[in-house]
Amino acid sequence: MRISRRLAAAASAAVLVFMAGSAMAEGEKVVIGTEGAYPPFNNLEADGTLTGFDIDIAKALCEEMKVECTFVTQEWDGAIPALIAKKYDAFIASMSITEERKEKVDFTNKYYNTPPALVVPKDSPITEATEAALDGKTLGAQSSTTHSNYAEAHMKGADLKLYPTAEEYKLDLANGRIDAAIDDVVVISEWLKTDDGACCKLLGTLPVDPVINGEGAGIALRKGDDELREKFNKAIEAIRANGKYQEINEKYFPFDVYGS
Repeated sequence: MRISRRLAAAASAAVLVFMAGSAMAEGEKVVIGTEGAYPPFNNLEADGTLTGFDIDIAKALCEEMKVECTFVTQEWDGAIPALIAKKYDAFIASMSITEERKEKVDFTNKYYNTPPALVVPKDSPITEATEAALDGKTLGAQSSTTHSNYAEAHMKGADLKLYPTAEEYKLDLANGRIDAAIDDVVVISEWLKTDDGACCKLLGTLPVDPVINGEGAGIALRKGDDELREKFNKAIEAIRANGKYQEINEKYFPFDVYGS
């Protein structure tokens, strides 16, 4: 039920406004797109509010830039086309900075960087996070992500099954319809702490492929929007320096998610 409510809300483009300061109604306005289906980074709750690390970072950046930010939800597969079509000005939803994506959009500097990992049922016969261990197995991944690209490149012996959202592969894994799944290690680890994730275990992280996994997660912007990109970059640097980033980080994670 929660998935259907989220997708319905995304389809109707529910709009949420964050006022960055008392006088921001007179300042610059920035529309931010996000997926709302990738906890703990971004999630559209049943009451229509957006929560998660991406959302808190976005709000902190807007406050630092002294702009009024409006948030809209967007299904992942259409994120870049919607950005190019000017549905929003920036997309903040754990999108990895890759050369393939940079052919279509520009990115800010990274605002976090975590590795991919594999998750399996607790009683799984798969014991290693390796390509060979997945030969002949059904592997789930969210479509149009670095994780699905990684699986296609490095786990060719697996039967790859793609899903529109991470929530859907989790459901199939919990119900025994797939043998394993690949995703961000933080997303998997946080899910395993929930009742729904009690079925499964973290098998291990995977070696990062710089070409596929990129430089970390950044903010996607339309090509040529250099002024906004530089404002975001300065704001990322500022919240890293003034402690706001660490404050948000500690709200969600017991380690520095910024990475190396």
